Amino acid sequence: MENTTQAKSPAKRISVNTLVKIAILSAVSVVVMFFSFPLPFAPSFYKLDLSEIPVLIGGFAMGPMAALIIEGLKNILNILIGGTTTAGVGEFANFCMGCSLAIPASLFYKRNKSKKTALIGLAVGTVLLTIVGSALNYFVLLPAYSYFMKMDLSAFVSMGTKVNASITDLNTLVMFAVVPFNLLKGVVVSLITVLIYKYISPLLKK
Repeated sequence: MENTTQAKSPAKRISVNTLVKIAILSAVSVVVMFFSFPLPFAPSFYKLDLSEIPVLIGGFAMGPMAALIIEGLKNILNILIGGTTTAGVGEFANFCMGCSLAIPASLFYKRNKSKKTALIGLAVGTVLLTIVGSALNYFVLLPAYSYFMKMDLSAFVSMGTKVNASITDLNTLVMFAVVPFNLLKGVVVSLITVLIYKYISPLLKK
């Protein structure tokens, strides 16, 4: 019996260790999520935050499943702490967009752990983030915000027109605000992750 217990204990320690890392990165991601700011080319309701950085770090260190869990916990904790104005629709969209960036990036890195594959994965993830973000904004997010905030979609278009005269309808709002917003977010988050990962990864490997 003692040998069996000893054989299982390392696996249990590894499991608990991973869970602790996931919990810490999820908590950090939630805190970072509260620090957001608007961009000059997009309406003020689009705010850039860097909460995907802990998700990417977790994905690179522990694999795509860890990134998925961290992204999910981040949005659940965000609802529990700050509530939601869209019955969870906005948080679900954030989860989908975050996963579209972090999962491809961590999958590429898992197959071959090098800076080159990390950059390729981040580039693929940024493209997917832009595509998924645009589709979700057009079909889900903006209609949901319109419904829950009791505002016509044209009101959101008008807010976009104030910062960019080229925005005249929902299509141009997505093209000239949502697409560059998500591209910029993907690039900024990716660059910061690449710069700091080598300093943080030794701590996560302990």
